[in-house]
Amino acid sequence: MVTAVPATSETAVVRAAATGSVTGVDPARLKSALDDVHRAGMPGVFAEVRSDGRVWRGASGVADLETGRPVTPGMLQRVGSLAKTFVAAAVLQQVERGRVELDAPIGRYLPHLMPGERGRKVTVRMLLNHTSGIAEYLGYAFPSLQRFPSLPDMSPKSLDDNRFKRFTPVELIGMGLRAPAVGEPGGSPGVYANTNYLILGELLEKVTGTTAETYITQNVIRRAGLRHTMFPAGPRVDGPHPRMYEAFFGLIDPPRDYSVYDMSWTGIGASLVSTMEDLNRFYGKLFDGKIVKPSSLAQMRRTGPVISQSGQMISYGLGLHELQIPGCGTFWGNDGTVWGAETQSWIRADGRRQISVAMNLARWNTIGSSGQPQRHPIDDALTALKRQALCGDEDAPAENAS
Repeated sequence: MVTAVPATSETAVVRAAATGSVTGVDPARLKSALDDVHRAGMPGVFAEVRSDGRVWRGASGVADLETGRPVTPGMLQRVGSLAKTFVAAAVLQQVERGRVELDAPIGRYLPHLMPGERGRKVTVRMLLNHTSGIAEYLGYAFPSLQRFPSLPDMSPKSLDDNRFKRFTPVELIGMGLRAPAVGEPGGSPGVYANTNYLILGELLEKVTGTTAETYITQNVIRRAGLRHTMFPAGPRVDGPHPRMYEAFFGLIDPPRDYSVYDMSWTGIGASLVSTMEDLNRFYGKLFDGKIVKPSSLAQMRRTGPVISQSGQMISYGLGLHELQIPGCGTFWGNDGTVWGAETQSWIRADGRRQISVAMNLARWNTIGSSGQPQRHPIDDALTALKRQALCGDEDAPAENAS
């Protein structure tokens, strides 16, 4: 399905099993937009775009800075928080089966993990949409990063120390629960925290009688027909993949390869490995009513304001992020980062336009005097790629979804 071209760029356009007018899939413009992301400073970038029955796949740049090995469109990628959509879909399946109530207190299901007043006030929905007020655990699992965003007070030491460290979900959840709360349960805006989704993993295990990874594999991944999506069994990605370079806002210079890493530090909410083809297929099946019922998808699309980990205000539902592109439409999906890898996947509600894109450099921005990440040429190039893929219109402005 993919034709080989010179080492720094690989593209293909194929016909999918769909009918209707074909608009917006311009191979030359998509290839140019993808190349622009690479030229802006991204070592390697690869993507799949779907539009009205056509599929375009492309890659630009290198998977390995030392050898020059090129990236290819079918490579595996650590997709970070895109896994949260899979977790949310699994929880909504349990809601449909009557085993879980969205607005029930989490203490009903996990009294030993979430006892007392917090267990009575925090609901399943609040965990899904990050309005629980529970803090992020990452600064405690990686203590050398705890003073973020003050770069002079940080070092990458704990990233290296934790490369092969095995965390348990309960251990990480405990860090988040012991930390000062970041808000009242149900408050607005919410505050994004990976702790919420580790708790949801424990909820899935409690109500299904199996691990969250096993349940999601059997009832979400396989139901969607995904062939290259899995939770890693060890620190290595099993299959063709790029090296993953972490810059951490300029703290690590030159960026360091963290492609071999024990992903227990992210657990169920961000450890997933997938391909861009599989991600587009998953979100397509989700919005086609093949993973959860339309009523459940409607719940997932009920959004509110949430402060992201980078300090930006985003519109977040139940495992779904809303992206507004003025003059083009509303798109749904997620973006995710782990050490060295960034991935985004977006779909229009009618399923006719999609992009999934992977990059092998993370946190490329520098931190300004305001303490916020500063815009980088990669951001502008990535926005232009999404605009071309989702709108086919170079003049329609798009918001940065990162």
